[in-house]
Amino acid sequence: MTALEGQVVIVSGASRGIGRALATGLADAGAAVVCAARSSTASPGELPGTVEEAAASITAAGGRAIAVKCDIGIAEDIERLVATAVDEFGGVDALINNAMASTRGAFDETTTEMWDTSMRVNVRSLFLSAKAVVPSMRARGGGSIINISSGAADPNVTGLPPGYVTYSVAKAALERFSTALADELAESNIAVNALRPGAVKTEQSVHELGEDYDWTGWGPPEAVAPAVVHLAAQRADGITGRILDSTHYGTFWP
Repeated sequence: MTALEGQVVIVSGASRGIGRALATGLADAGAAVVCAARSSTASPGELPGTVEEAAASITAAGGRAIAVKCDIGIAEDIERLVATAVDEFGGVDALINNAMASTRGAFDETTTEMWDTSMRVNVRSLFLSAKAVVPSMRARGGGSIINISSGAADPNVTGLPPGYVTYSVAKAALERFSTALADELAESNIAVNALRPGAVKTEQSVHELGEDYDWTGWGPPEAVAPAVVHLAAQRADGITGRILDSTHYGTFWP
């Protein structure tokens, strides 16, 4: 039996990059995967990859997956996402909060509207997603919530390039939400962890930094999957309430 056989996992931001790699890795581990993303079709000028393509690639390889269009900034979309997972696969065992709004912009150029959008999509959505999945997890005897963070959340990290203020604040809030929620959900046998993926070369990072950027030391999205598969199998009696680095998986943890 594979690590997640019989488990149902929701992955947001699954159309490309880290999210798509995580969806594939979780399916390879035996999970039925609900691939979610804000846009289900690629428009001219947008980055490549759709949530339908992600799900189709999983099913073509013999896995189980469905695609659901979902804007994580909208409560009704999140509720519909979870309801679809329950209807299609019987429940939810793990939630991977990977999607986020691009919030990088110089402080002087950041408007109040940009700040509010970032907090709505990158922080408020964590609360809404957890509220939506916890009832199903409790009904199934437990579960796991994994919030994808960033090293930018670390207050000891200095020298970030301009444009990281809003992004860093959002990721710091994500980490504190994760550790606080872990305490409250322990009695329901639900693990909650934050995972920093490290430097990962994705379509988004190439778009922001350029193909000529020095990508030395940056890993592929697939490198994050083993750590997420391990965390998706956790419950409150295992790893929970932690802020972890996926590049340390197999060395410093578990």
